[in-house]
Amino acid sequence: MKVAQLLHNQNYSLQSNRKTEEDDDHPDRDAQFRHINAQVKKSLAAGTPVISVDTKKKELIGNYVNSGQQWLPAKRPVPVNGHDFPNPAVPRAYPYGIYDLGRNAGFVNVGTDHDTGGFAVASIRGWWRFEGRHLYPRPGRLLLRQMAGEAMGRGCGC
Repeated sequence: MKVAQLLHNQNYSLQSNRKTEEDDDHPDRDAQFRHINAQVKKSLAAGTPVISVDTKKKELIGNYVNSGQQWLPAKRPVPVNGHDFPNPAVPRAYPYGIYDLGRNAGFVNVGTDHDTGGFAVASIRGWWRFEGRHLYPRPGRLLLRQMAGEAMGRGCGC
């Protein structure tokens, strides 16, 4: 009998980690999300642009494996390096996402330098120059919702 069969017979299975444990929430956490949600709804009702911004997973640039897929002729996958042990000389792509809540549309800026506050500002400026100012010619205001990891989306119905 194979080891996998023995383990299966003992009610074992292959499993991945699952994020379920969290630190205690701040006592005002729900009030904070209710306030943010109210501001988003108020701004959208007034026609004020509301964007949600967040940096995305950094990717190695080059002949490295990634989790994406593409249509190719059968049995002809793209060969990539067997190991992903990048050194500092290997460039990385830093995607920064801007989501327009009112239009339900996204904009992604990709940089190759570093994920910094300056890059975030440049990304938002790029969205404004290429899309925002044409979509919102007289906004007067812009509400920006900065995401801070997966937990930020919890509890916010916006």
